Amino acid sequence: MLIRSLTLTTLLAFAGPLFAADDGSPLDMDKGRARPLIVIAPSTADPVWVGLKKSLGDPANKEGIAQRNIRVYSVLNMFGQLDGKDLGQQDTMALIRSLKLGAGALPKVILVGKDGEKKFESSGDESKSVDLKKIFDTIDALPATEKEAAAPTVAAPVEAAEPVKGAKGAKGAKPGKPAKPAKPPEMPDD
Repeated sequence: MLIRSLTLTTLLAFAGPLFAADDGSPLDMDKGRARPLIVIAPSTADPVWVGLKKSLGDPANKEGIAQRNIRVYSVLNMFGQLDGKDLGQQDTMALIRSLKLGAGALPKVILVGKDGEKKFESSGDESKSVDLKKIFDTIDALPATEKEAAAPTVAAPVEAAEPVKGAKGAKGAKPGKPAKPAKPPEMPDD
């Protein structure tokens, strides 16, 4: 019993950091499918956020956002939202950690490509001049390989081989009984 406990402890000591490294960021779900646009501002009255929010409401810009597969994340007063719907506190913190921004009270605008890499980033006063046209131009200037990046697809299941004509039991045969599961081996006592 002591050996099993030591083995389990050693396994957890090595595997623990691996589980902790997977932060479960909401950006991981968008990889290969959409381009996240992240706006981080200290308050809802920040001029960067107010200007972008006004642009996001324009019908022409909504069409451009849909065509370019942009998902808008906002973090205002440490409360996160995705396309206007609240994110949980853990998801918001995971989003901030995944961007590796460090501490700061300045507003930030970040565009992440479908490949998960930052394509555009502005901070502080330069963020005030960011508008959706600049974001659209950045996306339109991306290489074709990034534009066409798609989510990995699951391979189609292999179809069962058709029985050979003339083989015995091919037509009208009953399916065989499933095999009994094997008996698990007995564990020796320590």
